[in-house]
Amino acid sequence: MGLHASPSLAGSRRKGPRSFWAPLGLIGALAIMGLFLAVQVGAAAPPTVPGATYVGSETCKGCHEDLAKKMEHTLHGKLLGTKLSRNDLQQRGCEGCHGAGSKHLEDPANPAFNLRFGKKSPLAAADKNAVCLQCHARGKQILWQGSPHETRDVTCAACHSVHAGTEKRLLKVVRPEQFESRGLPLDAVQYNLCGQCHQVKAMQFQRSSHMPLSARGDGGRMTCTSCHNPHGSPLERLVEGKVSVNESCTKCHADKRGPFLWEHAPVIESCLNCHQAHGSNNAPLLKIKQPRLCQQCHDESRHPTQPYPQRDRKVFNRSCLNCHPTIHGSNHPSGVLFTR
Repeated sequence: MGLHASPSLAGSRRKGPRSFWAPLGLIGALAIMGLFLAVQVGAAAPPTVPGATYVGSETCKGCHEDLAKKMEHTLHGKLLGTKLSRNDLQQRGCEGCHGAGSKHLEDPANPAFNLRFGKKSPLAAADKNAVCLQCHARGKQILWQGSPHETRDVTCAACHSVHAGTEKRLLKVVRPEQFESRGLPLDAVQYNLCGQCHQVKAMQFQRSSHMPLSARGDGGRMTCTSCHNPHGSPLERLVEGKVSVNESCTKCHADKRGPFLWEHAPVIESCLNCHQAHGSNNAPLLKIKQPRLCQQCHDESRHPTQPYPQRDRKVFNRSCLNCHPTIHGSNHPSGVLFTR
């Protein structure tokens, strides 16, 4: 009897955890589905022109010939209203974005008969963006809903110009008097474009220690979007990555990635604990000159916080790094103090 009773007893014990976790798994799945449905419901439906019918892009070109020529060499111009169009919306061409044009053809001066995206447009920011999100809702734009730019009513047309933007990414050229729209390097366009709102960050690039931005004439290949995704990110400050700021930094600074035998806690937490990413007057992009930077944490250990004479080894040359060169982490068995 005992031999037959024990398996059933063990089976009942095994079923207990399963019966406990199964409802939790179902609740979790429902919660995730609800989150995605909430995002979809929260997205605004694209606006339309009531009572209007489609007239075709060729009719639009009759009046807007200059805009049509500008678009010919862009990705939109090669895709919309051509054999490469993937769906009915793209087949509409001009009317895929600006709405059906019959009413606009009857009364071109009435703004209600045409969907416009400039500053004088009566459309709300969410309605303008809803038109673009009909096609551009995936990839890097998938986190647009709820992002800092979206919640501040920044429109797609604030940064992009469909008719006269750069060939790559259709970025708006904010200083056409200085540069030709087709010949301006992409990073210079981004620097001027993002700098309209982020003026403090643009100023920081003018400091002595800064990122290799060719907008400053340094021949670099970095742009604002090398580190940031303006359309949305799970990280703070729209930094590219999935886990932490360090993920973005170590794409270039791979030697600082680790893992190390001896880890330095501030490095693991965030590179921004010690570095000013956009620019600093302290090399290499340090927030504060050493040894003051290190003494923010190491105030009472080993070296007390006190003014040092100019010839002191704690101030001369690389300061703290004279003795602690592997400050980002060490793999040496005796590198607990990052001295080797």
